Amino acid sequence: MLNKVPQITLVFWIIKILATTVGETAADFLNVNLGLGLTITSVVMSGILAVIIFFQMQAKKYIPAIYWLSVVLLSVVGTLISDNLVDNLGVSLATTSTIFGVALVVVFAAWYMVEHSLSVHTIVTHRREAFYWAAILFTFALGTSAGDLISEAAKLGYVWATVLFAGLIALIYAAFRFLKLNAIVAFWMAYILTRPLGASLGDLLTQARTAGGFGLGAMVTSAIFLTAILASVIYLTVKAKSETETETPAAAE
Repeated sequence: MLNKVPQITLVFWIIKILATTVGETAADFLNVNLGLGLTITSVVMSGILAVIIFFQMQAKKYIPAIYWLSVVLLSVVGTLISDNLVDNLGVSLATTSTIFGVALVVVFAAWYMVEHSLSVHTIVTHRREAFYWAAILFTFALGTSAGDLISEAAKLGYVWATVLFAGLIALIYAAFRFLKLNAIVAFWMAYILTRPLGASLGDLLTQARTAGGFGLGAMVTSAIFLTAILASVIYLTVKAKSETETETPAAAE
């Protein structure tokens, strides 16, 4: 197979943050606005995710539409897993953060033991891709629980929570850029933190003005961000097609 994941560029991180924000707002819209409840929403979204991941695993190369739809759905499901444990089962955020953190470490340990690498640049086998998606699922769940725990413990408002998590990501980039922080470690640390960043941004946009938000609501915010993701994916698809068409004549020569 060709590499199944995109290059790690600025566009990658922009779409990732958009996707994590949708994960928060879409889960709230289905659960609260449509009144489906956490259980039904979780079952429905998990079923859709299973179908999309099947098509993603069957693909022989990176296809932007399928890949990013998988990320959006994983964001939603990761959020719902955390919310179910906390809201339905009464598990504390500290406990769920620990559980997801340990699960993520186990996935990384198994990945490294089997593949002898945690590189996100060479996802070229089904086995590597399975580890990759498992890690992403737990980063979303961990980001949800740990982000909520930090926000509640520090009693941050939506604006300051957004600033905090954006600042932490900036520090990770600075450590990678100037202090030679390992690239794989930096990637996964930033990947985890984009979840609470997206959640804080989603809350800032959706919550009522009286609660410190912008009052756009979950449906409007989800629609805006999904449109932005769609536009970005179309751009990437057209760009990839153009590059392929350019490379083909050159290869023939």
